[in-house]
Amino acid sequence: MSEKLRCAVIGVGYLGQYHAQKYACLDECELVAVVDTLPQRAQEVAARFDCLGLSDIVDLPDVDAVSVVVPTNGHHQVASYCLARGFHVLVEKPIASNLAQADDLIEAARGSDRVLMVGHLERFNSVLLAMDWRQERPRFIESHRLTPFKSRATDVDVVLDLMIHDIDIILELVDSEVVQLAACGSPVLTDEVDIANARLQFANGSVANVTASRVSLKDERKMRLFLPQRYVSLDFQAQSLSVCWNSGGEIQQNRIQYQESDALLAEIRHFIDCILHKSRPLVAGEAGRRALATAIEITNALSRR
Repeated sequence: MSEKLRCAVIGVGYLGQYHAQKYACLDECELVAVVDTLPQRAQEVAARFDCLGLSDIVDLPDVDAVSVVVPTNGHHQVASYCLARGFHVLVEKPIASNLAQADDLIEAARGSDRVLMVGHLERFNSVLLAMDWRQERPRFIESHRLTPFKSRATDVDVVLDLMIHDIDIILELVDSEVVQLAACGSPVLTDEVDIANARLQFANGSVANVTASRVSLKDERKMRLFLPQRYVSLDFQAQSLSVCWNSGGEIQQNRIQYQESDALLAEIRHFIDCILHKSRPLVAGEAGRRALATAIEITNALSRR
């Protein structure tokens, strides 16, 4: 395709403005419009990137692709509208508020032969992109995702806000059905659960212990994989990987520092490539649904405590 893809961003709050920035800098794209229910915000971002600023999606001209970066409870309504109009859709995680909505979006994308991709941004971290996912099955996984409190994204609990990143990665790594799940957590600064821990047991014997907090005093995004012959520590924030193994009774270690990369730019470039080459996204609708299903199970387990 020689012509540029016409793109738009719906919802240009904190994260959405960065989606607009990435589309605007890609040679393959033309950022046609941004949409936000706050007209002033839409105009401010539009002026920055020299495009249309709209306050209602019905006024959106025909485009090829959109990013849906509205609050979670609006994902289904906005994404389904865009798919019905024939747009390819990148919807931020979680894919929707519930599984029925996720199924509807997947079916709508299939029926319209459009790309539906879910914005699980951590999948585009340089550490994960460099890993051989299928080399060995982890026997035990431990993950910690901690952030200081921020007032945005408090419309959902910490499971759907933060933990779902690690849930998605773990489900992809283990590639097996969750057969047992236990969770505990508590609200701290909001009406939703702000800190949570979940233990997942899989049909193939793997176990994952997952912790997420949005009321920490520090930022930490780490995952540790315990494999049959080695231990691997991933630091998503530092974009580094450490591998330890037993060599003749001595522990050897190798640390790899990856070049700092722009995960959001990589994600949006991948989305565009999938459209241009008619290929399946790294995080298709089905993967987003799988992560959502497990996240909902964890949330339900928290509510029963």
